Formats: sequence, structure tokens, C-alpha cells
Amino acid sequence: MKMQWALIAGLVFALLTGIFAVINVDSVQVNLLFNTVQIPLILLILGCTLIGGIIVGSYGIYRQYRLQRENKQLKLRVSELETSATSKSTLDSFKTMDSLDSNEPDSLLENDSIQNQRKGNPTGTL
Repeated sequence: MKMQWALIAGLVFALLTGIFAVINVDSVQVNLLFNTVQIPLILLILGCTLIGGIIVGSYGIYRQYRLQRENKQLKLRVSELETSATSKSTLDSFKTMDSLDSNEPDSLLENDSIQNQRKGNPTGTL
């Protein structure tokens, strides 16, 4: 929607510039620092408008390029942080599993000795 309004505003500006240029058809003297030239005012108005459009368009392209580059760098940074967070959580889960595994042999020994007692071996040894 924003682009549509920008297009409409650009067309209205171009129409007003065209009308203004057509009304001013008198010849004017332009000083170019090294020479003086007589040209119709319509050409001067249209030329200046064209140069202004090129400058604004160039700045817009530059800004878009810069934002895309920044966006790419930020996406790379996010993926690095996600990878770091994933590996850290995996490492934490491994630490948790190791701590659980270290408790399991004791419980297995207790369960084993209980089962041996049920079988009639009171000492719990084989």
C-alpha cells in the first residue's frame, strides 16, 4: 500500500512539473562557470528534475543495498547464536544425563542385592 501511495505522489509531482515546464517556455541565460548558454526554461526545468530524480534514486538504491547487507549480517549472527545456544543446551543435557548415569549404578546395585535376597542369597554376593 505504501508503494502505491509513493507511485501516485510521484505521478502527481511529474504532472505538476510538466505543466510548470510547459508554461515557462521562455529562453533563459545559464552561467556554467566557464561559459554562458541561452536555453529554453522548459529544458532547464526538466533537466534539473531528471538530475534530482537520478540523485534520489541512487541514494535509495544505496540505502537498500546497505540495509540488505546489514540484514544478511544480522541473520548470520542469529544463526551463530542459535547454534551456540543449541550446542550449549545439548551440552547441558549431556551433563544432566551423566549425573543421572552416575546415580544409576548405585540404584542398580541396590536393586540387584534386593533381588539376590529374594532368591535366598542373604549376603547379596554371587
